[in-house]
Amino acid sequence: MEIEEKKEYILFNSGEKNFKDFYAFFTIEHKNYTKNNIIINISSNFNLDSSDISLFLYYTDLHQKSGTTFVVIYPNIDVDDLPESFNIVPTLVEAEDVLEMENIQRDLGF
Repeated sequence: MEIEEKKEYILFNSGEKNFKDFYAFFTIEHKNYTKNNIIINISSNFNLDSSDISLFLYYTDLHQKSGTTFVVIYPNIDVDDLPESFNIVPTLVEAEDVLEMENIQRDLGF
């Protein structure tokens, strides 16, 4: 598990341990980054379903209310099983695109 501070966002990488440990690590560390844009990169080796991923919905709402972006990277999920407001994408490039689009929308007052 690793945290990288990028110019526009904080990147949480799950590593290869297990999802339960990563989620516990994230919930503790998130308190230090509530005012930052966050991208979470979850290992594709984890066998997760929408109920596992939906644990992050609370953080999505929290970041939307604070005017920041929260994106999850996980390629093995059907996005139709999650709310439309939940940003989940298969790659880091797409996560950065979501971040950029939301920054533009905020700048335009949407």
